[in-house]
Amino acid sequence: MVRFAVGDDDQALDVVQDAMLEFVRRYRDKPDQEWPPLFFKVLQSKISDAHRRRSVRLRCMGWLTGNRQADDPEDLIQEVADPRNETPLRLLEQAQLGKRLDQVIRELPLRQQQAFLLRCWEGLDVAETAQAMGCSEGSVKTHYFRAVQTLRQKLEEYQS
Repeated sequence: MVRFAVGDDDQALDVVQDAMLEFVRRYRDKPDQEWPPLFFKVLQSKISDAHRRRSVRLRCMGWLTGNRQADDPEDLIQEVADPRNETPLRLLEQAQLGKRLDQVIRELPLRQQQAFLLRCWEGLDVAETAQAMGCSEGSVKTHYFRAVQTLRQKLEEYQS
């Protein structure tokens, strides 16, 4: 979820680590059942902080992009044979769908993105999502519905 929000794996890991530390500092005494929405509330705050820092950094030093270097080592896992024996065509279709899904999720407005990822991928219910996002349950339902509608519309070609 954070990777979608910040667009960089390394920065995403930093944001999650900061959120975990902040969560433990603030909420370690809370009951276990309250942890998921509280953690995601802290996480959303850290994502917003990361966006603000990035915005300031890019304004001050436009040359600093944070992109990976061309000489980074290759991922050796990619060299291991696939035991499922997927056909090249099927693998290509899955890769294209994955890239398109990633792109469409990134294009969603931030609140729709948050609602979709918290509900669908993290498995939070409406109340927990509302608590994590700091908004009403009705707002969560609206953002989630709009996100799903946009995803369906933009990924229509991949539906069977």
